[in-house]
Amino acid sequence: MAPRPARQPPGDPPWLLVLAMGLTVAVTGCGTVPDQKLSLSGSSTVAPLAAEIAKRYEARHPGIRVDVQAGGSSRGIADARSGTAQIGLVSRALKPQEADLQATTIAIDGIALIVNGANPVRSLSDDQVRAVYTGAITNWRQLGGADAAITVVTKAEGRSTLELFLEHFRLDNRRIKASVVIGDNQQGLLTVAGDPHALGYVSIGTASQEAKAGTAIRLLPLAGVAPSLENVRSGRYPLSRPLNLVIQPPVAAGVADFLAFARTPEVRDLVEAQFFVPPAR
Repeated sequence: MAPRPARQPPGDPPWLLVLAMGLTVAVTGCGTVPDQKLSLSGSSTVAPLAAEIAKRYEARHPGIRVDVQAGGSSRGIADARSGTAQIGLVSRALKPQEADLQATTIAIDGIALIVNGANPVRSLSDDQVRAVYTGAITNWRQLGGADAAITVVTKAEGRSTLELFLEHFRLDNRRIKASVVIGDNQQGLLTVAGDPHALGYVSIGTASQEAKAGTAIRLLPLAGVAPSLENVRSGRYPLSRPLNLVIQPPVAAGVADFLAFARTPEVRDLVEAQFFVPPAR
C-alpha cells in the first residue's frame, strides 16, 4: 500500500503564502514608497507645537511618521549636529558659534514670570526679581505679600528659557539661590500651581494655555507690559524669542518638505492654539 501523503497543518496553504510574497515584491517593484520617519528633538516649549504640526503633516503624507521628543534646546542643537535627530527644536535664536546650523522660525513666544493664583502680588520690578533670585529678598512680605518664604523656581542648565531669563535680568546662574530646579514648562507650572509661595518663569504660550484651562497660576507683567500675544506680536513685550526648527545642512528632501509645511498658512491655527504668535511671512 502506498504511504499516505502527510497532512498539511492548519493555516494558510503554501501556495497562498507564496502568492502573498509575490504580490509584496510586485507592489514594491511598482514604486510604492516605504514608510519614512522624521525625528525631532529638543525644546520642551517647541515640542508640543511640533507634535501638532507633525500630526497634520502625517495626515497629509501617508507613509511618513514623525517622532517628536523633548529634552531642552541644548539637546536640540546637539542632536541636529550629531544626526541623532534630523531636526532640532530650539526655543531661541542661534548663537554665533552655531553658524553651521540653519534655523526655520515657526512661531514667536515670550517668557513670563508666574506666581500662584492665590498670591496677592500683582507685579515685580526687575530689581526685585534679581533680589529674589540672588537671595537678597527671601520673604513675600518684603514685596507686599504674605509673611511667607519665597519658593524660588528656576530652570535646569541646557534650557534656553534659563539662558534668556539670565540675560534679561543680568544674572549669573552661579549666584541663583533656587529652592526648586525644574526641566520643562509643565514641571514649572505644576510646581507654582501647587505652592502658594512659589515664583517661577515659563513660556507665555504654555502659561497662557494653562491659565485659560483653570490652572492656579497668574502671569505677571514685565517692565509694566502685560505678557500677552498682542504685546509679543507688536514687539512691546521685552522678553520674546523665536521658536525654531534647526537642521545641519545639507538638508534631505523629506526634511525640507516638513520645514516648508511648518511655515505654511495650513498650520497657523495650530500656532495660535498654542498661544504663540505666527512668524511674519
